[in-house]
Amino acid sequence: MKKIVFFDIDGTLLDSDKKLPDSTKEAIDQLKKKGTFVAIATGRAPFMFESLRDELDIDSFVSFNGQYVVFENEAIYRNPLRTSEIEKLYKHAQDNGHPLVFMNEKTMKSSVRHHEFIEKSMGSLKFPHPEEDKNFFKDRELYQSLLFCEEKDEKMYFSEYPDFGFIRWHPYSVDVLPAGGSKAEGIKKMIERMGFELKDVYAFGDGLNDIEMLNAVGTGIAMGNAADIVKEAADRVTSSVDEEGIWNGLKELQLI
Repeated sequence: MKKIVFFDIDGTLLDSDKKLPDSTKEAIDQLKKKGTFVAIATGRAPFMFESLRDELDIDSFVSFNGQYVVFENEAIYRNPLRTSEIEKLYKHAQDNGHPLVFMNEKTMKSSVRHHEFIEKSMGSLKFPHPEEDKNFFKDRELYQSLLFCEEKDEKMYFSEYPDFGFIRWHPYSVDVLPAGGSKAEGIKKMIERMGFELKDVYAFGDGLNDIEMLNAVGTGIAMGNAADIVKEAADRVTSSVDEEGIWNGLKELQLI
């Protein structure tokens, strides 16, 4: 029976220096040679991991934490944010001095020319500060926005936007997604399309946005560098991404 393995990117495929370990590349190559299907499941936008897909020769992915799903280079599921609610959030955040970044599948734009919180959080992903276009949300579908504020300020937004889900990923930044959307939902769309049984579906992750995914698949594997709450949600825990975690995890599962 065919199997599929989904991999998160940051802290899972990419190490703490945002580099792809040689052992991970070799492990994925071995998976493919055994006929196992390989896909990515990430909070990132598609344009943010194009070079990684090319390097690993992967053309199926769940992006934007499940809002934009591509199977063999064809978009099979889209779940955009409501434009009217994004406009409301933009005005609300602007009043509080909190910038936004607007994202579609091709690019991202900032609501301001420059902000330290944007620079530091995007810099942690090795991305530059996006160009300013405060009207970017008005005439196109957005699958995710980023709200830049500290944790002490985030709660003022949560109850105001029932259409949105908020997930903090950096001390200065929160993902803004359609409510109820998750990597788990995106994975369901893909495995329905492909006809996989749940017992043949695996996922590796390390972040808070991976918890639902690890719970939803047949076997969820947390990285050794994951927080305890993520490890508790997983069926297994492998070693850290910096200690050949993907290679060791796939070996233990006898997938390579």
